[in-house]
Amino acid sequence: MSLRADLAIIADHVAGGSRVLDVGCGDGALMAALRDSKQADARGLELDPRNVAAAVGRGLSVIQGDADVDLAGYPDASFDYAILSQTLQTCRAPDAVLGQLLRIGRHAFVSFPNFAHWRVRASLLWGGRMPVTRLLPEHWYDTPNIHHLTVDDFRAHLKERGVAVEGAWFLSGDKKTTSAAANFLAEHAIFLLRGTNQG
Repeated sequence: MSLRADLAIIADHVAGGSRVLDVGCGDGALMAALRDSKQADARGLELDPRNVAAAVGRGLSVIQGDADVDLAGYPDASFDYAILSQTLQTCRAPDAVLGQLLRIGRHAFVSFPNFAHWRVRASLLWGGRMPVTRLLPEHWYDTPNIHHLTVDDFRAHLKERGVAVEGAWFLSGDKKTTSAAANFLAEHAIFLLRGTNQG
């Protein structure tokens, strides 16, 4: 089974043999890939009990938990990589979750849909309605996305907090696009950040 495009980028940039925490790991697809191809010691935290069961069924170490609450229990720098993929915008307190991620991981991957993509803008401008796209398939009333951020919002947030960016990738569909116009052209962003307790 092939990985979703953002997960494939993350998997390509995780060093072999790393300790990894995948927060909001879904059914464990990324964890399984990291275990099998990178010999990573991968652990997962997932809110949905059906996804937890699917991941455990793959032989993965996943517990049911909430990123907004349960990350505080992990020790500082306890993982080489902490990963939050397509989950930040669903958190009740995304700034606090990001802070926890940077505390417990020597490096942190964060990926999210870009709500400033031109299709989103066009839907609001010409249709006057919240967009429904391939990456944002839910309607306004049933979406898990409660914090709508853009690439430029996230870049500004990192700068304000002095968070070092070690890498960034931007996707239009499943293909990489330029970083220069990412706020307009990218549907999806992936950032690799330096943890606050990197040794």
